[in-house]
Amino acid sequence: MNAQGKADLPASMWRRPVQKRLSRLENGRLEVLEAGHRRILGGQGNSGDLPQATLEVLDSACWRTIATGGALGAAESFMDGQWRSPDLAGLLRLMLRDQDVAEGLGGQLSALGAIPRWIGHALRRNTRSGSRRNIAAHYDVGNDFFRLFLDPTMLYSCAFFPSEDASLEEASIAKLDRLCEILQLKPGLRVLEIGSGWGACAIHMARKYGCRVVSITISERQHAEASERVKAAGLEDLVEIRMQDYRDTGGQFDRLISIEMIEAVGAQYLDLFFNRCSELLKPDGLMALQAITIADQAYREAVRRVDFIKRYIFPGGFLPSVEAIMGAVRRRTDFRLVRMEDIGSHYVRTLQLWAEALRRNWDAAKELGYSGEFLRMYDFYFRYCEAGFAERTIGDAQMLFAKPQAR
Repeated sequence: MNAQGKADLPASMWRRPVQKRLSRLENGRLEVLEAGHRRILGGQGNSGDLPQATLEVLDSACWRTIATGGALGAAESFMDGQWRSPDLAGLLRLMLRDQDVAEGLGGQLSALGAIPRWIGHALRRNTRSGSRRNIAAHYDVGNDFFRLFLDPTMLYSCAFFPSEDASLEEASIAKLDRLCEILQLKPGLRVLEIGSGWGACAIHMARKYGCRVVSITISERQHAEASERVKAAGLEDLVEIRMQDYRDTGGQFDRLISIEMIEAVGAQYLDLFFNRCSELLKPDGLMALQAITIADQAYREAVRRVDFIKRYIFPGGFLPSVEAIMGAVRRRTDFRLVRMEDIGSHYVRTLQLWAEALRRNWDAAKELGYSGEFLRMYDFYFRYCEAGFAERTIGDAQMLFAKPQAR
């Protein structure tokens, strides 16, 4: 009986259509372990050496969750502790290789459920007040939580590993130096940072390059932490952390930098964002942008679809494509793109290290009051993104834009 006192359908009724769909996997095989039984799904017509992943069922209710929720239901089922995998990223990579199979897991029932999710996401528009709510939903869960998996810099973006044995902290600093170097930073330049994080980039630009930095954020927790870190570094004369929306920022700057903040702008505000960036730079200014991107061909559908990330991790979030970025740049700025590089391969290792650190600190997180469901949500988030970067369905572009008089 369910919570409403009605008889539930047996698990087999939900299991059958889901496993039938999974049996269509062509680019890998899925081993399903349940109640002492083992079944291999997919790859039946291929005798080659295909990748294989394992799904261990802990609660047969997972089949109902997946059958009614599709790919998002599978994520929710994992969060609820209904299944697990010894290699979650490997399983998710397998699903990405047969996306049509993964996206059709829930059939018509899942499609019906997508309607209210889409409406809910549409209501999370990134207006000034909406942006603050959306940012708070992710970044204001507690600075102590993020310390459990980030390195001492507290950088929450793709690192750049200069060598195979580089630590996460070394790679985070290397990423900052790459961006600072392409921006041609030097003492006395006035720099605007859109998206402060916990202050690492602003502090680095002031301490190492002698720049005068204004860094803006709309996260109260990050504003407080970043301000304290600037004070502790003795850089209050060079760095100002403002609680301010990019739409309300004024002044003229020599340089502008924004690291993985654009994903919180929203598709409908992309033109406005770049217009403001262009207006805030002097005629000879430079802008460095680091952005998580989706393939141009997948952009329109991705904007419409509400996936796990939009539903649970970044309300109001979206991934731009390079084409969408360049379209906004052409329409609303006088920028020229002078450099672009995709460093998405470095995100695979970054996410692996975050996930491993969270696992090491699992008990510490629970002592801070975070539930098992919340922690599994972050575990799924890290591995979901790791799979996306590993399969190149998403990338991470570092782009340098120049104003007309920049040389």
